Amino acid sequence: MTSLLMLIPVALLLGLMGLVGFLWALKSGQFDDLDGAANRILYDDDDMLAPPARPAEPAAPPSTVTEKPGERS
Repeated sequence: MTSLLMLIPVALLLGLMGLVGFLWALKSGQFDDLDGAANRILYDDDDMLAPPARPAEPAAPPSTVTEKPGERS
C-alpha cells in the first residue's frame, strides 16, 4: 500500500520536470526553426569540402633604383 502511495509524488515530480524542460526549450529557442533542418538537406555542401585555394604568390618588392626621365640602362 505504501509503495502505491509513493507512485503519485514520483509521477507528479516527473511530470513537473518534463514541463520545466519543455518550457526551458521553448524559451531558449529550440523550436524557432522547424523547417530549417528539412530544407538543409536540399543544399549541396560539396564546396565546403574542397581543399583551400593556394595563397597567391607575394608581389615582388618595389625597385629601389630610380630612373631619370629619358634615361635607359
